Amino acid sequence: MIELTIYGIPLILISAAMLGFFAAYGVGANDVANAMGTSVGSKVLTIKQAVLIAAIFEFLGAFLAGGGVTQTIRKGVIDPALFDANLEILIYGMISALFAAGTWLLIASLRGWPVSTTHTIVGAIVGFGIYALGFDKINWSVVGNIGLSWITSPLSSAIVAALFYYICKELILKENTKYRLLIINFFVFLAGFAIALITVTKGLKNIFKQQDMILTFGDSAFYSAIAALVFTAIFYIFSRARLSNTGGSQESQFAYLMVFTSCAVAFAHGSNDVANAIGPLAAIHQATNQILGNAVSAETPLWILFLGAAGIVIGLATLGYRVMKTIGERIVKLTPSKGFAAQLAAALTVVLASQLDMPVSTTHTLVGAVIGIGLVEGISTINVRSVNSIFLSWIITLPAGALLSIIFLEIFLNLFTY
Repeated sequence: MIELTIYGIPLILISAAMLGFFAAYGVGANDVANAMGTSVGSKVLTIKQAVLIAAIFEFLGAFLAGGGVTQTIRKGVIDPALFDANLEILIYGMISALFAAGTWLLIASLRGWPVSTTHTIVGAIVGFGIYALGFDKINWSVVGNIGLSWITSPLSSAIVAALFYYICKELILKENTKYRLLIINFFVFLAGFAIALITVTKGLKNIFKQQDMILTFGDSAFYSAIAALVFTAIFYIFSRARLSNTGGSQESQFAYLMVFTSCAVAFAHGSNDVANAIGPLAAIHQATNQILGNAVSAETPLWILFLGAAGIVIGLATLGYRVMKTIGERIVKLTPSKGFAAQLAAALTVVLASQLDMPVSTTHTLVGAVIGIGLVEGISTINVRSVNSIFLSWIITLPAGALLSIIFLEIFLNLFTY
């Protein structure tokens, strides 16, 4: 193996940084785009507006609060300590994983397939782990949980979204019930609660951890409920005139709510899913420091966080429209009330499931929510062909990442062996 010395390591880091940016680009083009797809599909936001909102809040989430979650990607599937005697293999393996993840996400995004970026990078790490260490060194419980999430994520979210939309449809949009204002305010409260809870438990948890602040889920729920009450009062004052209207104008209330939820979801997504791109890069940076005998820190360097955040934003801005169209237009025709129900159900499902240690994917959850709304309207409203292609892309994502990682690792090992 080529000797990784003070002369070779800068080249390795530059290569890894480029591939980390490539993987972050794929995350932005696919995962961020599907999170904003409901807003675009329901005509609440234009593509340009969605890109602008997501760019700001994804970048803030990734740069300010994304450092701690990289540990999960580094250590969740394989233990880096197994490579202490041969750090070169770990470095080349993580480079291969980045290349594999970026390649598959690019392919999926070009096809308009909303796939899980977490599953992609985990599959890539599993591939190089099997190649380098063997099957017995893989944490198969993590992989098994991912397989389980193919069922739990869309199913749980579909049920919640269907319930939310059914209430909206029957008691707000269709019936002129005297409880309509109360129901609308309840949904406003739920939206505020979801915004606060997902921001505290997902978006800000790494900042709290750095400040040695520990919040239980009960604490987070309590503070989120208070914030939701304040949000409900402010929103009521803001839209009081419009709330007195009837019929189709009620859709405008859900449009306002979707803008708020989109901001919170983007911030929380950036803080968590940036790890899918920069987790392997952080592992490479740590390994090269070990080789050079430098001090090793568990904290992710700011330049790595910035690189990941920038890649996410550029990927969304240049290629994200394809996946946005799939989520927003090619499953079910969305309106603001449908989009709001899907987004709220997905947000609540993800944050509550994470507290129950249930494996869920943001992508799978959102797609399941949109399908659940379609079932309320009637199965004929669902584009079954599009759904089938999405499900197929989910199934092949993990093995595709693994196979590509093995291929790239074999190339790298032969390229740098003498």
